[in-house]
Amino acid sequence: MVFSSIPFIFFFLPLFLIIYYLVPFKVKNIILLIFSLIFYAWGEPIYILLMIFSSIVDYINGQLLKRTEKKGKRKLILIESIIVNLLLLSFFKYSDFLIENINHLFKLSIHLLNLPLPIGISFFTFQTMSYTIDVYRKEVKPEDNFFNFMAYVSMFPQLIAGPIVRYETIHNELKEREISFNNFTSGFIRFLEGLFKKVLIANTLGALFLEISTNYEIYSSMTLILGIIAFAFQIYFDFSGYSDMAIGIGKMLGFNYLENFNYPYISKSITEFWRRWHISLSSFFKDYVYIPLGGSRCSKLKNMRNILIVWFLTGLWHGASWNFILWGLYFGVILLIEKFILKKYLEKLPNFAKHLYSIILILIGWLIFAFDDINILASFTTKLLGINTNFIANDFFFLFKNYAIILVVATIFSTPFSQKIKDFVTRQKKGVYYVIMFMSYVLLFIVTISLLVSDTYNPFLYFRF
Repeated sequence: MVFSSIPFIFFFLPLFLIIYYLVPFKVKNIILLIFSLIFYAWGEPIYILLMIFSSIVDYINGQLLKRTEKKGKRKLILIESIIVNLLLLSFFKYSDFLIENINHLFKLSIHLLNLPLPIGISFFTFQTMSYTIDVYRKEVKPEDNFFNFMAYVSMFPQLIAGPIVRYETIHNELKEREISFNNFTSGFIRFLEGLFKKVLIANTLGALFLEISTNYEIYSSMTLILGIIAFAFQIYFDFSGYSDMAIGIGKMLGFNYLENFNYPYISKSITEFWRRWHISLSSFFKDYVYIPLGGSRCSKLKNMRNILIVWFLTGLWHGASWNFILWGLYFGVILLIEKFILKKYLEKLPNFAKHLYSIILILIGWLIFAFDDINILASFTTKLLGINTNFIANDFFFLFKNYAIILVVATIFSTPFSQKIKDFVTRQKKGVYYVIMFMSYVLLFIVTISLLVSDTYNPFLYFRF
């Protein structure tokens, strides 16, 4: 997060929760807003002005839409909102990417802007923009209280890593929500589970991928494959861990954010995978890009165009680099093939074959995603395919042996089996089960904090998005 983990867990969050629970309900949104602005300003002080500006623009747009029924004027307000939001996002996120490509194409030497990327800009611009679109469509009523609207935009639990929370999801809870002991405890447990996923699994396997990807030239093909598997687990537990923490803190505050992941690695097709992975982003592009373009209710050719546009934008949203665009189009093409060619054949395959098919394609996708340097991507892929290198060697057995336990743990917790264990414990009436569960959480928390204090490898992949 923007705060380093220890100050956030032991100082910022407890202080915020104490004040939040002590003040009357009518003041809670103000407290949430103040702490959210402090949270954001701690990491990027100047960019707090950018978020405030974006909020003001779309708050005013909502009020303007409220005051007019003229179709033409409403459409102009909507267009202005989309242009302002996309210009802000494009300028800060894609300026240097555009300059680099112009320099390359026309042999120029335009200086790069080297602007630091405002943390969370991809999330809060989508949130403010979706608000205006929903008000334009009359799916939600405009928010009259500016401070409530700012609290929605800046809400620190999900500001940095999502999920993308639409105003329609929580607009009622901004005015009235259940703040109870049950919500607090369930939210706190969800927060801890996300923290464990991030620190114990994602960071550990991230260190494995870092070792392999940094020194890939000396490793065998199987070791590189192991590296991509480690990256697949790292990005899942990293991002879903932060989503769990956001959902958990939101629950403690009385907000019910929608789920962002639903065990994507158990998918039996790429279509299913994208219904389970980063659900808030997929639904955003579906509702605000794919359907307005015509969705599937058009000719086959236009439907194919719509799918490719959505996946080009999905790739571009993830980063200003050609590998992300390639990654998006890669999945777009696969989804087209599944929809128009493979669907009837996939349905006839046994579940194991469908799952294997999906995992292989997903891992290829993560291979493309992992390297923003196309030359390194090509070189890594060449060695992974066994060209001019050993297929398997002692390096694979050494690394696999060292990380076998965490790989097994990651596999289990990426399936619903882990939830079944938790459900089994909660159904038991015997206190011993609760004691075991409590002690397990305490032990995991101690180990997690120990790792954070020791300043071990602790990246956050989605800061750049």
